[in-house]
Amino acid sequence: MQIAFLPFAGMTQLDMTGPAQFLSRLPGASVHYVSDSLDPLPTDAGFAIVPTATYAQVPAPDIVCVPGGIGVASVMNDEAAMAWLRQAGSTATWVTSVCTGALILGAAGLLEGYKATTHWAWHHHLALFGAEPVHARTVIDRNRATGGGVTAGIDFALVLIAAVAGEEVAKAIQLGFEYDPAPPFDAGSPEKAGPELVARYAEASARRAPGREAELVAAAARLGFGG
Repeated sequence: MQIAFLPFAGMTQLDMTGPAQFLSRLPGASVHYVSDSLDPLPTDAGFAIVPTATYAQVPAPDIVCVPGGIGVASVMNDEAAMAWLRQAGSTATWVTSVCTGALILGAAGLLEGYKATTHWAWHHHLALFGAEPVHARTVIDRNRATGGGVTAGIDFALVLIAAVAGEEVAKAIQLGFEYDPAPPFDAGSPEKAGPELVARYAEASARRAPGREAELVAAAARLGFGG
């Protein structure tokens, strides 16, 4: 079983490395990190991810997964990346994403008419690509599986593992990684965090990546989305 992730410069590394750690334990799994070259790709955590294969080397994976991050618009503007994703998505058994990777799937035309989720701050953009936004940690609609923001990728991976190999396999992998979350603060969603903290987050996010939302909308328009 070939599992292909699409890393890119500026991605949120946990969007990919969290699910990859779990999905790598699927029986018979062969995990690839696919890009146009094998040059290291900087993440938003200050370290780089090294791709393991080029697009030509993994043309038809069984599972394709797209992470998110501040470089989402740049992927939408990368013709080689989008061409590979469209092709891989047309034949894959499972077409999946974590966080704002769902917007990349949408830009590739792979979420039109499907229910999907993404990071709460970008959830409203799903409809731009013809997807039906659903507020949930993981959403499965036919062979599309999407995870919410960042840490939701681990929940997403376990749900996907259960769909592929059964609940007992998923439970064994969960136990092996001691995934038994008990966060010290009850602030992991906008509803729990409250409007003041949400506003502070939005301000900090805008400072960290100014113009990011405008770049996304512009990339979507170039691809024919959003009227």
